[in-house]
Amino acid sequence: MAEFDLVIRDGMVVDGTRMPRFRGDVGIKDGRIAKIGRLRSTDGAQTIDASGLIVAPGFVDLHTHYDAQLFWDPYCSISSWHGVTSVVIGNCGFGFAPVHPESRERAMLTMTRVEAIPYASMKAGMPWDWTTFPEFLDSVARHPKAVNILPYVPVSPLLTWVMGLEAAKTRPPTEQETREICRLLDEAMDAGACGWSAQRLDPNGPACVQRDFDGTPMVSDLMADETCLALARVLGRRNEGFIQMTLVSADPMHDLNHFEQLAQLSGRPVLYNVVQPRDSHPYVHRGQIQWLESCRQRGLPVYGQAVTSDTGMAFTFVDWNLFDECQAWCDATTGTAAERMAKLADPARREALRSRLPRVITDEFDLIFVTQVARDDMKEYEGLTLRELAERTGKHPVDAMLDLAVADELCTEFYAPGPNQNMEYMKEMIDYPYLIPGVSDGGAHTKFFTGGQYPTEFLAGLVRERKMLSLEDAHWRLSALPAMCAGFSDRGVIREGAPADVVIYDYEKLAVRPMEIAHDLPGGEWRRVRKADGYRYIMVNGEITMRDGAQTGVSAGRLLRHGRGA
Repeated sequence: MAEFDLVIRDGMVVDGTRMPRFRGDVGIKDGRIAKIGRLRSTDGAQTIDASGLIVAPGFVDLHTHYDAQLFWDPYCSISSWHGVTSVVIGNCGFGFAPVHPESRERAMLTMTRVEAIPYASMKAGMPWDWTTFPEFLDSVARHPKAVNILPYVPVSPLLTWVMGLEAAKTRPPTEQETREICRLLDEAMDAGACGWSAQRLDPNGPACVQRDFDGTPMVSDLMADETCLALARVLGRRNEGFIQMTLVSADPMHDLNHFEQLAQLSGRPVLYNVVQPRDSHPYVHRGQIQWLESCRQRGLPVYGQAVTSDTGMAFTFVDWNLFDECQAWCDATTGTAAERMAKLADPARREALRSRLPRVITDEFDLIFVTQVARDDMKEYEGLTLRELAERTGKHPVDAMLDLAVADELCTEFYAPGPNQNMEYMKEMIDYPYLIPGVSDGGAHTKFFTGGQYPTEFLAGLVRERKMLSLEDAHWRLSALPAMCAGFSDRGVIREGAPADVVIYDYEKLAVRPMEIAHDLPGGEWRRVRKADGYRYIMVNGEITMRDGAQTGVSAGRLLRHGRGA
């Protein structure tokens, strides 16, 4: 009888610990790495020839919104196509538990704008066989998974459950309500949650770019500091879990001090979202890194999550939702498609819309361009920048854009590159070793961009092509560092005894494929996807889930209660 279930032979092992790579064999038994060294092919019931290939730990994606998609897509694609073997759900304080049965419809509507998850897909694809958070975890555990799932407790459903939606949007909780919110967090942590998350964007500030489906702020945007501190004390008392937060108010010093308070009270890792180089404002990422380093020197466990992938977005005004930082644009882009078209065509609104194009993408008219027009008699505008379109039509760029979109019944597709195209600034960010790459937003905004390809972009673009860091450092950043911060027990490394989450890839062939439209969502909905080249095998808990870019259909993923497998 073979000693191992599988032997990976003669691969170049980059183990995730930042130790130098080495050529060796990896033996896998019962879902775990049993032996590393020199093994015989006859030692394994199955053998993979990894000659000339990299063998590394699977990637850990700490920032996803697969809370709905995991029920109809066990692979949580596109993340799993790019080597991700473990994901964290429930980010930004958004999720679907606990939710009273009569509030399910409203909970789904909430996610249609803030994370742009299609309502029809949620309606058709979610089983809703839970009410409480522990019941939600039981449902996730029952459903097939091709990746490992670690769940946050999102704070918005907690506040809504205890206070009711209207109260949660208008006032802080009472002392009694705060105690009940904390009790529910304890209950969720007992059931296996990994911590809690929140998005707190000042509704009156310039950074409130994502709102509820009706244009009002999200519940978590309105929560008080005192509520966050109470929740941090729960984790401190339990000595377990971690916190993910996005916080932007009118007072940047308050925000940084608040993160430090959370870390001090809880004694647990706090993930700061988000560090991203902006071409026009390099002082922002430089200041964030300086502050993160000061936290490190003082022993505060605050870790930054960095946007390292191309954040360019393709969009139409049928469902575009990322201009909410400007109230005039928020008002004009809420409602049905017919209502949006009427508001975007309204001359009375145009002066306010012209005054400022929101900067969530770019405010440079020379960079945004028309990619596709549905009407045959307007195809001449395809490929023009907004500046060129304005010159061609004799209009202001915003008027030119909106007149074209309205004439095309909002079907005109535009593309805006991300604000992080300056590679010198990207290098400044990458040079800080404790930033976690990612923030894929997997499962969200799927009609606009495809952040789940970040590991492939990171390795092929920043490591292989631009040589910004070593392969050893890259795999530590992609796997071991996020696993440590999130409490993934034993994952993120190739080590004897560790769960066998493994990627095997051809370094020279690693690449992100062009964007495609996939009509593969429930309810007849569609999304944008980008596949990968170069991954020969992807393994989750010792089983092959992807082979040469194709799904094997093996549901080897687990719900990792408390960071551990069942």
